[in-house]
Amino acid sequence: MAISADLEAVPLHIVASRAEIDLPAAERAVADLLKALGRDPHSSHLADTPRRVANAYAEMLTPREFALTTFPNDEGYDELVLAKDIPVQSLCEHHLLPFQGVAHVGYLPGDRILGLSKLARVVELFARDLQVQERLTKQVADWLQDHLAPQGVGVVIEAEHQCMSLRGVRAVGSRTVTSALHGVLRDKPSSRQEFFALTGLTP
Repeated sequence: MAISADLEAVPLHIVASRAEIDLPAAERAVADLLKALGRDPHSSHLADTPRRVANAYAEMLTPREFALTTFPNDEGYDELVLAKDIPVQSLCEHHLLPFQGVAHVGYLPGDRILGLSKLARVVELFARDLQVQERLTKQVADWLQDHLAPQGVGVVIEAEHQCMSLRGVRAVGSRTVTSALHGVLRDKPSSRQEFFALTGLTP
């Protein structure tokens, strides 16, 4: 859905539609997990751990609300806008372990331009969830394409997954790179190359 001109003076309020987190149930589940791991959740050191863990997961899974602020592209700016190294923190849905890194988000404006801080807000909107990096990358790109109606969108995420660095193969320092492109950044080789060059990656 494109942003229409009648929204020019009224920012679009963005709220993530997520199931409500049941903190008491989460605390009980953490206590049960501690017991299953052979630990005493009532010991002096662990007595408050279920509450802390439940609150920590609630925070990591709840994005902040924000207003999507767009402005008319009065100057007809038609070059790439790129926000680099946006911090990304999310939770692997397969192991409930964090993955973190950076996102590079760019777009070629159409009739409207976006407040720059909102690029980071959109990344957070989808990152604060149980995720896989591939889906996260595509969700950010799709959302910007649908809500901003630009000529093109490009998203690259580079992240280290603790499910790879702390367990299993234990590939400490290994980073996974994913990308999603729309419009001319996907279809026009020179625009695609420019986007990847500015992110520091080779297409």
